[in-house]
Formats: sequence, structure tokens, C-alpha cells
Amino acid sequence: MNDGRKGWGNPAQTDLLRLKVQLAFLFVWLLPLGSRLHAIPACVFHCYACPASSFACPIGLLANYAALFPAILSVTIMPWLVLGVLVFAGALVGTRICGWVCPFGLIQDVIAKLGPKRKIGLPSWVGMGRYAVLLGLVIILPMYFGAKGLFYEEQPITVCKICPAGALEAGLPYSLYGLVKGGEWQMGVFKSTLLAVFLLVAMWVYRPWCRVLCPLGGFLALLNKVSLGRLHVESEKCLQCNVCLRLCPVGIAPVENPNSVRCIRCLRCVSCGVISWKSILGTSSKERGGGDPAE
Repeated sequence: MNDGRKGWGNPAQTDLLRLKVQLAFLFVWLLPLGSRLHAIPACVFHCYACPASSFACPIGLLANYAALFPAILSVTIMPWLVLGVLVFAGALVGTRICGWVCPFGLIQDVIAKLGPKRKIGLPSWVGMGRYAVLLGLVIILPMYFGAKGLFYEEQPITVCKICPAGALEAGLPYSLYGLVKGGEWQMGVFKSTLLAVFLLVAMWVYRPWCRVLCPLGGFLALLNKVSLGRLHVESEKCLQCNVCLRLCPVGIAPVENPNSVRCIRCLRCVSCGVISWKSILGTSSKERGGGDPAE
């Protein structure tokens, strides 16, 4: 492999480009218009209780709507709008939303830099936790408690109450603001402990929320194999060098399963030269900088 390749073929340059894209999208998710557009769902995981959030969290919206099911369907089309936004985003690029667009993914990338370079690996089965959260905390429990007459905010357990994004992006800023104003720390013991544990784990395990519990990432991942943009492998050129495996931050062998539900599509693996990102437009990462693995 030629480490001097430019563009997509160089993992360091891919990481830099990804960081620039993530930072650029912060201007979308953090009040670009100076207003809180919480009636409009985003396609990323970002707490809409954050004092600077611009759009609504799609997971929070779906859980709220599930608590009002089925009556909500006769009142508004919003549940279908949220699902439509997520299906549209997933059908376009799948979990590339997670790797390149999501602000909470960027936060975890930054936290990871504060820990050891060599991270703790995770078994593949832990990713099923995302679907347990999606089915249990976003759909089934809100519907169950909603049928008993409890509004979402009144329910004893919700996805929002265990969400580290809420603790970090909303609870922490409001608590610090309270202290600055001479008040008290606003987060309770559970949320404060949740935040501390999350920060510690995120330093030692790469993107723990994304890989283990994120219901949004789990949903988008279901569309990885059918999305218009996806990873493509030229198997006949593979030298079994395992470069793609060593570069993958989530421990996938991309050459064997390039569009795995565990993949966040960071595109570091295109450095091996036999993997490329292809879209309906006919362009690919390889055409823009990849090379032959034998070089």
C-alpha cells in the first residue's frame, strides 16, 4: 500500500475531510437561523433540549408519538414525516449519516482522542442492543404506558431519561449555567452518573453509544445494503493483507462485509485500494484517490 496516496486513499486525509464535514454540519444542527425549529425532525442524534439545538431529535419525537398511538395518527402526519425523513436519509447513504453528519458522533470522536490510542474492542453481538432500545424504549414501552394514560414525560422509563446526549448536550450546559448564576447543579444523581460513565467509557471504547445502544444508528444501518451510496469491494484484487481490518475503528472486516450493520461508513477502509464508495451518480472514492493495494 502506498501511504503517499492523496484524497480518499489516505486514511489521515479522509479523517481530516470527515472532521471538516462534521464541523460544517454543526452550523446546520446548532441554530443556523437563530431559531429553534423543533417542529422539524433532523436525521441525526442530537438532543433538542440542548440550548443551541435547531431541529427536533427524531428518536425523541417517535417515542412521544408512540405514547400517543393510535390517536396521534388521526391528528397529524408528523409520525409519518419523521419516518419519511429517516428512510430517505438511510436510503441515500445509510450510516454515513453516523460517520460524517451526526453531531453526537463528532462528540464521541473528540472524546476518543482524550483516551488511549488503542481502544477496547467489542464483540459484534453488542450491536443488537440498538434494536432492543429501538423496539423497547422508543416503541413498545411508550405505547404501553401511553395506553395506561401516561404522557411520555410522565412515564417511569424512557429513552430520553437514559440518553447520554441529553445529559451532555442539555443537562451539563444548564447545570453549569445554574452554578455560574449562583444556583445549584440541576442534573440529578442518575443523570450525572450516566454522564460520568459515558465520558469514561467513550475514552476507552470508540463510539460506545453508536455501536451498542443508538436506536437511530440501528435503524439507518438496516438500509446499508440497499442505500444508493454504498461500499463496493473488488474481491478479485484483494490480497488478504487485512489493511482494511486494521484501519476500521469499529472492528469490521470491510472486505468481507462492506455494508455491515455495524459500519459507520467513516471510509477509512478505502485506503486498501480494493474498496470504494459508489453512489447512484457513478462516482466513487477509488476514482477520486484510491489506488492498487500492490503499489
